[in-house]
Amino acid sequence: MLENVRLSVLDLAPIRDQGSIAETFENSVSLARRVEALGYHRYWLAEHHNIDGIASAATAVLIGHIAGKTSTMRVGSGGIMLPNHAPLIIAEQFGTLATLYPDRIDLGLGRAPGTDGETLRALGRSPQAADNFPQMVQELAGYLGDATPRQSVMAIPGQSTKVPLWLLGSSGFSAQLAARLGLPFAFAGHFAPGYMQQAIHLYRDNFQPSAVLEKPYLMLGIPVIAADSDEEAAFLSTTHQQKFLNLLRGRSTRAQAPVEELDWHPHERARVMQMLSAAVVGGPETVRRQLDEFLQGTGADELMINSDFYRPEDRIRSYEIVMDVAQG
Repeated sequence: MLENVRLSVLDLAPIRDQGSIAETFENSVSLARRVEALGYHRYWLAEHHNIDGIASAATAVLIGHIAGKTSTMRVGSGGIMLPNHAPLIIAEQFGTLATLYPDRIDLGLGRAPGTDGETLRALGRSPQAADNFPQMVQELAGYLGDATPRQSVMAIPGQSTKVPLWLLGSSGFSAQLAARLGLPFAFAGHFAPGYMQQAIHLYRDNFQPSAVLEKPYLMLGIPVIAADSDEEAAFLSTTHQQKFLNLLRGRSTRAQAPVEELDWHPHERARVMQMLSAAVVGGPETVRRQLDEFLQGTGADELMINSDFYRPEDRIRSYEIVMDVAQG
């Protein structure tokens, strides 16, 4: 199964405890170059604001940086939170990227704000902006497609670049919208696995062929912590667990060094493990088996792997192991 799907990378640009944002960007470039050499298909970055453990707020800028440091791999957003922006601005940004890096840029779009209410107000956006998401997607597509005869406002650059659009989601709304518009769909299984099967069925059952796609194309985000042994992977996975635990506690989500044992209450552990229920953690054989089981249960066309480690070299090693087992 695994050898028949595309493998891609979701980089949340993690900031380490006591680390710097400059270090994060250096680590992202190193990872991007390595996974490109390994054969990963695309490399996505996500828009988040006012989260002290994530450095990808200026998503389009960072996409351009990564694209400029690589040469063949597709680079894009997973995603741009469209209600935070005017569609014209996003069309101009990604039209510029697509012009600089032809046939390498993806534009994944999300409906959530990617932040809290106070920060949303600081962005100058209304909480009700998400209600207009379907119309905003259509407007954006118009700015990226060929201009119509009566079109008075054009994205320059942007018009006619036809940057590929994806819809992203963690529930059924975007799955149904992607199906209705005939667009590829990416589900955020790396933090909302409980809704995954429902979203998959909604997307596939309601899909309408379009000029973009004749049949559904499904990408699933999944957390993978791979190491040279099951024991090492279990130890290293505590970095990811600590991040989710601190998120629940309203504390800093900067990456913490792995620990032998977490100090958490049973209800906290249950919540964290629920959010990470799709996670694949283990040595090479365990990773191969769990990824094959995941694909058998979902039929995904592509996996977008998020691997959250404290040490950059452990993150790179995880992606090496996944590609090794995929290539048999």
